[in-house]
Amino acid sequence: LHAGLRPLQITNRDRVLRAWQNSTELVRDYQGYTHEITSDKKLTEMFAQFAEDEALHAASLLEVLREM
Repeated sequence: LHAGLRPLQITNRDRVLRAWQNSTELVRDYQGYTHEITSDKKLTEMFAQFAEDEALHAASLLEVLREM
């Protein structure tokens, strides 16, 4: 480290924000897969369920972020 510089501090809010960003990205990915896959109903349903489940995670993380 250079003289006078402190190491980067990653806060709990930083971690929750990053988790929320990752979670919302997964929702978009899973929704996209649901629309792209037309030849396998089982896969389509699986990704649709993953999108719903991950959306719940994203909503919980956003709630925590708003309380921070």
